[in-house]
Amino acid sequence: MSDGLARLRTATLLGSVLAALCSGTNYVYSAYAPQLGDRLHITSTQLNIIGELGVYTSGPVLGRIVDRRGPRPLLIACFFLLLIGYMGIRSYYDAGLAGSDNKLPFLNLVALSIFSFMTGVGGNCGLIAGTNATAKSFPERLRATTVGFVLSGFGLSAFLFSSLSHLFFPGDTSSFLLFLSLGTSIPIIVSFLTVQTVPHAELPDTLGTTRSVLPSNVAISTSNLLEQDTLGEHINGHVYVADGVSLYPEVLSAVDHPRSVSRGADSEFSPTRVGMARRSASRRPQDRSDPLILPDPIDVYGKKLLTGWEFFLLFAILSLLSGTGLMYINNVGSIAQALSAKGDPDYNKIEAGKLQAAQVSIISLANCGARIAIGASADFFKGRFGAHRSYLLVVISAMLMLSQIVASHNENTENLWQTSLMLGLGYGGIFGLLPTITIEWFGIAHYSENWGFVSLAPLFGGNIFSILFGRDFDRHASNLASETAVVPSLPNTPRAPLPEPGRVCLDGRACYADTLTITTIACMVALLLSLVAGWRDWKKGKTSKYESLPQEILWEDAEE
Repeated sequence: MSDGLARLRTATLLGSVLAALCSGTNYVYSAYAPQLGDRLHITSTQLNIIGELGVYTSGPVLGRIVDRRGPRPLLIACFFLLLIGYMGIRSYYDAGLAGSDNKLPFLNLVALSIFSFMTGVGGNCGLIAGTNATAKSFPERLRATTVGFVLSGFGLSAFLFSSLSHLFFPGDTSSFLLFLSLGTSIPIIVSFLTVQTVPHAELPDTLGTTRSVLPSNVAISTSNLLEQDTLGEHINGHVYVADGVSLYPEVLSAVDHPRSVSRGADSEFSPTRVGMARRSASRRPQDRSDPLILPDPIDVYGKKLLTGWEFFLLFAILSLLSGTGLMYINNVGSIAQALSAKGDPDYNKIEAGKLQAAQVSIISLANCGARIAIGASADFFKGRFGAHRSYLLVVISAMLMLSQIVASHNENTENLWQTSLMLGLGYGGIFGLLPTITIEWFGIAHYSENWGFVSLAPLFGGNIFSILFGRDFDRHASNLASETAVVPSLPNTPRAPLPEPGRVCLDGRACYADTLTITTIACMVALLLSLVAGWRDWKKGKTSKYESLPQEILWEDAEE
């Protein structure tokens, strides 16, 4: 049975990574957004609003579904939403503006926003399904690493699709959108067939610190346990048996579970008596020195979650840091364009496009690497030194703050990679670490629902900072439109389209400098809040050995 479960667990991990690879294409938005705005005459502010729809608003609802129904319903939704969403965006891009219209009709803008919303929700479906199945299929000591591995696929998605598009469809935005539609939806079929929740041999975090249910000197095989007429308690959808083996009900479907655990009004586990397989007669008297201990539960959700200060602490940190990251990710194409076109309306559009694609790739690779590295680092420091994972929030906040300081002083295209690298590392780090911290603080039984609420934070920070950037950029571009329209182009030189209000800015760094000042301050505030989060875990760790004493110690002989 253990080999079979190990194979299922590996298949789940790989299928989850595949789903994440198909789900992270919201990060490639900046690779086609300037072209979309150029063709449909959409302002930078409107592009930022469209780009943020759907990705984060659906989190709580999707999390509740996957906690109750498992990952496969979300994978089905992911397939259809990504397929239809990108096809819809492509149809509007191909149609362009009708006749002599120089502005996209309002209803068409709404329809375009709906298709963008579908791609965001579809990507969220795939990511939530993969991370939920992985988090519940691997033990606590490996959770940050494996979840980070899945999240790395989400971060790598932009690099994968933009690189393949540049290789096979250079300069062809329509083909790129078609590739996104088919390339993100068809592989989800494989994930649907492989991703599932697989039992593992540790108590979940809903019961506090991971530990074995039975004393370490008891060795009873699973097959022997199946022969008994009494098994362990049925808790939160699991059956706990010898040596901490956690089996899901479907594994033991033929076995009758005679006892259950009482629950209070707040749905938290309240232990009564702990059952064991009927082998007590074979135990020696000296075995009484090894008691059966059941730790206190961690299962915070619903009203209790939303009224706690710890939730708002994580929410504020994520809102500030992810908002900074999304502002840059969604607008790095415009930043590259502004630096390339500084004082030169005849800037080389081909070179600007290459710079734009390079920044997307750098951010994506750094995002991917950070999600793997932060999870492995958090597990290493916690296992080796007992350091709390929340301490790394300070490092992440400092990295993002530094990226904004560097960006605010950069005035040439050659150094833009520095900002992209640091921001990609910080952004990947925050999303690689916070899901595991959410499990540690609030438990795993309602992990996806809880993370759905926490992940609403980028909706606020991302939209606020992105809209500020759009207005800042449009303001500078509008002032220059009348001046740049009369400048002639040189022969045989690729030339950008004549700038229209809110489209092309020739002021370089000044086009967005005010926004960077705001995001720098936001990262400083997040750094202070990260210190508070670390202090919370440090203080809780000092007192946990006194507060987590078992409610009841039951000697095995008491079962007779």
